[in-house]
Amino acid sequence: MSNAAVIIPARMGSSRLPNKPLLDINGKTMIQRVYENALAGHSPDDVYIAAGDQEIIDEAGRIGAKSILTDPALPSGTDRIAAALRQIDPNGTRYDVVINFQGDGLNVDPKINGDLISLMKSTKADITTVMQKITSSELIHNPAYVKIAVSIEDAPNAEKYGRCVYFSRNAIPHDRDAGGEAGFAYWHIGMYAYSADSLRRFVGYPVGVLERIEKLEQLRALENGMSIFALLVDDIKLVPEAPADINTEDELTAARKYIF
Repeated sequence: MSNAAVIIPARMGSSRLPNKPLLDINGKTMIQRVYENALAGHSPDDVYIAAGDQEIIDEAGRIGAKSILTDPALPSGTDRIAAALRQIDPNGTRYDVVINFQGDGLNVDPKINGDLISLMKSTKADITTVMQKITSSELIHNPAYVKIAVSIEDAPNAEKYGRCVYFSRNAIPHDRDAGGEAGFAYWHIGMYAYSADSLRRFVGYPVGVLERIEKLEQLRALENGMSIFALLVDDIKLVPEAPADINTEDELTAARKYIF
């Protein structure tokens, strides 16, 4: 698989940062910075903004980006990129792989896109994603940090990827020999590569039982027998001092301080 579309889902209705795609970061809008970041290693012909609002379409036109207007009521970024793909490649003949490049990932190293595609080739996975090892008990037990139970040895010479068995907001796995506290966990970072066929199938499945409980849509894939492999990385950021993505006013302030 080598024909990849990079699709950036974006909408104006963020509850924590309204109008987030059009926020100014030192002279450029958020969506412009994300788009320029996502271009690395890809032709502009294969990078698209999947917008939930006309204002974002207008901004895409101003910066010369391809864009697709999608239903603003779509429940997730995954549904948005799938809706965009149906317009971009209605016959399913143009793209083998779809990268979901988050619409606020202005400080995410885009080389990870190629790594996720390579992992998909080598494992034949339906979906590939990213994880980091965390050792802070505070983060391990913080439900905002989604953890992965993954088939990977915690050893220096072990493979740097593994098959995902489960995702949870709880601390997993439970280390019985250590009294329950493993001392580390694998934190899931929401970057994805999908085979185009898998993306189409995924959004056709109903919300799963476990997905509804944990509020994690990747569990829908596992509940329906799809394979997800995660790549272990040390960091995903281009500028170490700045946040990878922007969800809060504090992160916005930090981005404006360090990203020019």
